[in-house]
Amino acid sequence: MNTDIRTIEVRGLSKAFGDNHVLRGVDFSVSKGEVVVVMGPSGSGKTTLLRSLNFLEVPDAGSVTVCGIDVECNGLSKPSRQNQKKIRAIRQRTAMVFQSFNLFPHRTALENVMEGPVSVKGVPRAQASERAIHLLTQVGLAAKANEYPARLSGGQKQRVAIARALAMDPEVIFFDEPTSALDPALREDVLTVMRDVAKAGMTMLIVTHEVRFARDVADRVVFMDGGVVAEDTTPQAFFGEGSSPRVRQFLHLIET
Repeated sequence: MNTDIRTIEVRGLSKAFGDNHVLRGVDFSVSKGEVVVVMGPSGSGKTTLLRSLNFLEVPDAGSVTVCGIDVECNGLSKPSRQNQKKIRAIRQRTAMVFQSFNLFPHRTALENVMEGPVSVKGVPRAQASERAIHLLTQVGLAAKANEYPARLSGGQKQRVAIARALAMDPEVIFFDEPTSALDPALREDVLTVMRDVAKAGMTMLIVTHEVRFARDVADRVVFMDGGVVAEDTTPQAFFGEGSSPRVRQFLHLIET
């Protein structure tokens, strides 16, 4: 991990949905190669923050820098042509794994993994297929390459989604509660793949309530509460006896 190189830099990020101010001037950063876990109660702004970093949600104010591409968010409801170009560039250098998998139901696992490189990056189909098979093997699903999502378990779908994200050769991957829709028996397969991705040096920003994963894999834990970053510390400090009463209350709730 190179802590001198910032892959993500967020300053003063704000977002409201009507009168509901979900993000209230959020500041934080992620260095190249870091694994940062974002935790917090429901409604604290975790997912909105993640979605704001690749502009699936459009922030109301603040600035976002991802992979060296800086976007000032004021007035982005009608983004300029220059900002549209920057947002496209950010999306080409990042990938996102969703809670609900978001696979194409009419495409096989192999075709799902191939789709981005072929349609977005113009990779020849034969080359994309070879790479997709390699990635499906990496996540333990080579035997399911020709299966459609309807014939896959939730854990298998999520591993296909991770392979699809890796196929784009991203500089950073965002994970939005990747195991929350899975039965406990299926979670560990997905978490094992995520551990392997982290060991390979990928920059990862992960919204999750998986305490053991955060303890074992995260370099930092960001705790959001009420639309702000209430804590930004090491896993040892976050899960240790010296954590704040609010953090201890939150951990008690998710661990019981």
